[in-house]
Amino acid sequence: MKNNNKILYDRLKTLTTEQINPRTRKIDSMDIPRILRAINREDRRVPLAVGKEINYVARAVRHVVKSFKCGGRLIYVGAGTSGRLGILDAAECPPTYGTDPSMVQGIIAGGPKAVFRSQEGSEDRMEAGVRDIRLINVGNKDVVCGLAASLRTPYVMSAIKEAKRRGAKTIYVTTNPRSILRKKGYIGLRKYIDVAICVDVGPEVIMGSTRMKSGTAQKMVLNMISTAAMISIGKVYGNMMVDLKMNSQKLMERAKRVIMTVTGVDYDTAARKLVEAKGHVKTAIVMIKLNVSYQEARLGLERADGFVHRAVL
Repeated sequence: MKNNNKILYDRLKTLTTEQINPRTRKIDSMDIPRILRAINREDRRVPLAVGKEINYVARAVRHVVKSFKCGGRLIYVGAGTSGRLGILDAAECPPTYGTDPSMVQGIIAGGPKAVFRSQEGSEDRMEAGVRDIRLINVGNKDVVCGLAASLRTPYVMSAIKEAKRRGAKTIYVTTNPRSILRKKGYIGLRKYIDVAICVDVGPEVIMGSTRMKSGTAQKMVLNMISTAAMISIGKVYGNMMVDLKMNSQKLMERAKRVIMTVTGVDYDTAARKLVEAKGHVKTAIVMIKLNVSYQEARLGLERADGFVHRAVL
């Protein structure tokens, strides 16, 4: 009988992200410009690989939109680089789209300290993945998105299984090909996943360094999921943020510029209407476009499910 270490070794050696990249095999003998060109050439492969998974990303977004509309949450779960990327995407949603911080969350193996300093070994703690899902009381309104470049991260796999057992919809983002997920050894994971997004980025520039192409691919996928979901629940008008929170001078001025661009009013009018709208860009736009009061604008937006383009028809 094989010991656990040998089983892990055999599994790792089948992963695309653990292979030696023939195009960068001699990178250690290159000068700096050649190293950079080699990295850049590999990075160019990432958008093409992501593009091949669009249909699966779309399925994931539909689950997230449905969750948001019934008061559910999107919860990213990952370890290392993957976990940090989930936290980054979650952290950027409130200022960009005016969401409550609980609506999109990121959980990382090893806890908050792992965001700033690697907590090696935390990714192997399956019981921690189960515990962390239970701690935030995941339920059937939620979507839990596992992020595991290597596909087999124990912490993430256990979190996804627990989330599914609790009735949540589950998404799994990996940078290994779908053919590996279909292998017999992954049947125990596969049955707990509603949507698998398998971005086959190929071997990394440095073997196993999944902070590189894999990290870029995951960031692109998370951008797609959260952005498309926010657009689908009315957080964007045209291609502009209209639910942003004005937490800084930059965002305050951006809000005024959005109002000016959409309505054609001057700077002072935009500033005044923004105050009358209690700092809510959507409301200010509807007030100006329909020449109505704050209360009428809010009611119109409510009837339009928060979509500005419907409210101003």
